[in-house]
Amino acid sequence: MQKGLVMEGGAMRGMFTAGVCDVLLENGIDFDGAIGVSAGATFGCNFKSKQIGRAIRYNKRFSHNWRYCSFRSFFLTGDLYGADFCYNQLPNKLDIFDTETYSANPLKFYVVASDCRTGQPVIKELKTCDQNDLTWMRASASMPLVSHVVKIDGYELLDGGMTESIPLKAFEDMGYEKNLVVLTQPRDFVKEPSSSLALMKLALRKYPKIYEAMTRRHEVYNQEKAYVFEQEAAGKCFVICPEAPLRISRTEKEPDELQRVYDLGRAEMQKKLEELRAFLV
Repeated sequence: MQKGLVMEGGAMRGMFTAGVCDVLLENGIDFDGAIGVSAGATFGCNFKSKQIGRAIRYNKRFSHNWRYCSFRSFFLTGDLYGADFCYNQLPNKLDIFDTETYSANPLKFYVVASDCRTGQPVIKELKTCDQNDLTWMRASASMPLVSHVVKIDGYELLDGGMTESIPLKAFEDMGYEKNLVVLTQPRDFVKEPSSSLALMKLALRKYPKIYEAMTRRHEVYNQEKAYVFEQEAAGKCFVICPEAPLRISRTEKEPDELQRVYDLGRAEMQKKLEELRAFLV
C-alpha cells in the first residue's frame, strides 16, 4: 500500500508544514511519495532532501533581505519573491540544497502548478531538483498579481493553489492509498471569494481560463477540504492542521513570528505522532 504526504500551501503559513516535516524526519517516518502546492512545495522539498531545519533557518536568515521578498524586488524584477535569489542564489550558494540526497531518496516528490491557458492544475514530478525542477517549484509558488507567469516546458504557469490547493484526490488517483494531509488552516476554516478579482481580471486578461478558475477558487477549495475530512472519517487519510488560525502574514518577515508558527507545526505533529504511526501500519 502506497503511503503519501500531501502538503497545502499558504505562503508563510507554510512554516507550520515545515515544523511538521521536521518532526517526521526526526522520528524516521517516511512515505512513498509526497506532493506539495506552492509553499507546500518550496518548503516540503526539504523532506525529500532530509534537511531538518533548513526551511525555518533560511526564512529567518533572509526574511529582511529585499532580494528574498519585498516590494522593491517586485518593482525591479516583477516578482515579489525574487526569482534569481530564491531559486538560484539561495539553494545553490547561500543555504545549499542537498540535491544528492534528494535524488537518492526513493520517495517521489510532486508539485502542483496552474496552467494559465487551460485553467487546470498540472502535476509534475521533480526527480533531481536541478534548475529545471526549481523553475517548476517557482511556478507552483508564483502568486498571481505579484509574480511573472512562469514559462517552462511549453506551459505558462502560476501558483498551484489557484486550481488545486489540497490535491488529496489527485494523489489517491495516482495510487497513494494512505495519506497524511498537512493543512495550514484550522478545521473550521471556510474560504470566501477573493477580494482581488477585479485586479485579477485585469492582470490575467491574456488568460481568461485561469481568471475563471480564480472566480471559483473558494468553491473548489471548500470542496477539496470537505473531501479530506470525509476521507479522514473513513479512515483513509490522517490530517494535521492548526487548532486555530495561524494569524501570520503571507509575507511575514519577523523571525519570531516565523519561529512561532514553525513551533506550532512541531507541537501538533509531536502530539499526534503515535496516532500517525498506528495509521501508517
